[in-house]
Amino acid sequence: MDIVKHNKSAWDNYVDKKDRWTIPVTEEELENVRNGNWGIVLTPKKFVPQSWFPTLRGLKILGLASGGGQQGPILAALGADVTIFDNSEKQLQQDKILSDKFHLNIKIVQGDMKDLSVFEDNSFDLIFNPCSIVFVDNVLSVWKECYRVLKPGGILMTGLINPISFQLDQESLELIYKQPFSDLHSLPIEKLEELKKENEPLVFGHSLTDQIGGQLNVGFTITAMFEDIWDVENKMNDFFPSFIATRAVKQQV
Repeated sequence: MDIVKHNKSAWDNYVDKKDRWTIPVTEEELENVRNGNWGIVLTPKKFVPQSWFPTLRGLKILGLASGGGQQGPILAALGADVTIFDNSEKQLQQDKILSDKFHLNIKIVQGDMKDLSVFEDNSFDLIFNPCSIVFVDNVLSVWKECYRVLKPGGILMTGLINPISFQLDQESLELIYKQPFSDLHSLPIEKLEELKKENEPLVFGHSLTDQIGGQLNVGFTITAMFEDIWDVENKMNDFFPSFIATRAVKQQV
């Protein structure tokens, strides 16, 4: 099946349902940002350390699969030159509405995160990629494209999901799925058909080798990381952090 097309429709549907990851920041939050009081997430709960960022004013930032009006407007309000790239047109529209209203000059581009051919080599200083690689079947293509479009010395910040989160039954926490997990190939056919019928995004639980080793293999140096838990009730929170955030740097020429 066409995963990109399906997940585009599913996230458009999430906007219509007002999923929490589609609700833009408020005017009050943007005012706080301008007053120096801000935080931004790659994973559900913890703010990214501000020490991870270089000076943001004038910095060329790609918000990769970062539509929804949550991260882009904050970075733009801090003075960055922001481009948001996302598969969902309705998620992009959330950023455009805020950009137009508050004169943030955010550029929006629709497309598949595995293919950034619309951007030239060495185009950005920083890529900000909240947990979203879970929605693509081949994460290695994402890392290659990120490395290509970043300038030498550029920074990739990304949110990852511990693959064991996908291997466990959500209620019993029994280990039931093999790694790597894929909605397409791991689930019983009736569960897959139910997801498709309900227009839910299809997800892929990539191995740590592909998520972290993949960044290293294309040339990134990982300079920092932290772990995080769900911001909603989840039994896994009592046992292990389901999320990982990494900061990686493209090697200087």
